Amino acid sequence: MAKVNTYLNFPRNTEEAFRFYKTVFGTEFIGEISRFRDIPSSENTPPIPEEDKDLVMHIALPILNGHVLMGTDAPESMGFKVNFGNNVYISLHPDTREETRRLFKKLSDGGKVEMELQDMFWGDYYGSCQDKYGVQWMFNCEEKTK
Repeated sequence: MAKVNTYLNFPRNTEEAFRFYKTVFGTEFIGEISRFRDIPSSENTPPIPEEDKDLVMHIALPILNGHVLMGTDAPESMGFKVNFGNNVYISLHPDTREETRRLFKKLSDGGKVEMELQDMFWGDYYGSCQDKYGVQWMFNCEEKTK
């Protein structure tokens, strides 16, 4: 079955960010955290700088309803340059307003609230924030007030 996952690149703090997300969603990593030191050496690949060997090469965390959040450190020594912006949001659709408020509170803590959670003209409970790692989150709950 086809699925969509979100992949995040961080400058050097992927593990810290994902350990935070693990506490928010209460889930466990899928498999072990892969490190750049795990890349087999070969004549076709340049050596990994010592300071980059323990960085995260790949990490995966299920968050809601089968969606998997994946990430990597993107070291400049390997030609990467991370630029944070507002071009990527992770859109969460929790089942209840209570769960929406819980996730919003945790993810916005230490970050920035873009739009407080509120009832919207399209009939849903919506809000958005940026977490302390610069990742943009949108929340859209279809549960109606009772």
